Amino acid sequence: MVNIKELNPDASPEAAYGARLRRAREARDWKQDDLGGRIGYTGRHVSGVENGRKPPTRRFSIGVDAALGLEGTTDSFEREWRDIRHGSLLEGFPEYVGYEGRAAEIRLYEVGVLPGLLQTPEYATVLAESAVRRRAITSEQAHERASLVAERQAALVRKSAPPLVLVVLDESCIRRPVGGSAVMDAQLARLVEFAELPNTVLQIAPFSMAEHRPFDLPLYILTLSDRQLMSYAESAQQGHLDRENTSVVPLLTAYHQLQAGALSQAASVAMIEQLRKGTP
Repeated sequence: MVNIKELNPDASPEAAYGARLRRAREARDWKQDDLGGRIGYTGRHVSGVENGRKPPTRRFSIGVDAALGLEGTTDSFEREWRDIRHGSLLEGFPEYVGYEGRAAEIRLYEVGVLPGLLQTPEYATVLAESAVRRRAITSEQAHERASLVAERQAALVRKSAPPLVLVVLDESCIRRPVGGSAVMDAQLARLVEFAELPNTVLQIAPFSMAEHRPFDLPLYILTLSDRQLMSYAESAQQGHLDRENTSVVPLLTAYHQLQAGALSQAASVAMIEQLRKGTP
């Protein structure tokens, strides 16, 4: 008799995914090889996902949905995979990203590290791999983080009503070296290209702003097509998405004050170009 491993769906999100996959497969009286053959994987791979030894991927999940007729539904395995993927992200950020992709206006302020919307693939990969070395995330989650950066950036150049994107970067973002000179030079060049887009504004908040800088932590403010406002702010431990005008409007006012004190876009680009040339 085949020894079937008991699954504990409460052990982890991956375990819940695997247990649900097994239930769905057995409900159709399919063996693991049967399901694997339908989605382009071996039965051994299906077994690994069901038992939690192998993490599910987007490609695998899309195949399962096609085989089970769950494509585009709220019960799709791709949707569950996305929930697992976002497990390494701060609370509130996955929901924020969903709104960001539909926003009419995006305002952001970042400190210390360049925001995902402006990162090159190489810069994003260096940050993700650093988190892996610290054992903060897995290699699979690092890959998904880098993929999420690319997905978010696609919204900036969408053909249908691309958003107005206003960015203020603390000077530390462009002076902090990440990944070596080649990675940083390409990243700084990317900032200059970003500033040249017709739907963007890029400003640097110089160190000389000192205590007049209104924010000490990263901040994102969205304006949706119906003019609804929402903000997303985070610390090292957690993020918070806020839709209440009574708290978001004061942040928007402070953001305008930040823009007024920051360098103009022309002066900001000049500072970036000076850094690329190796001049202070």
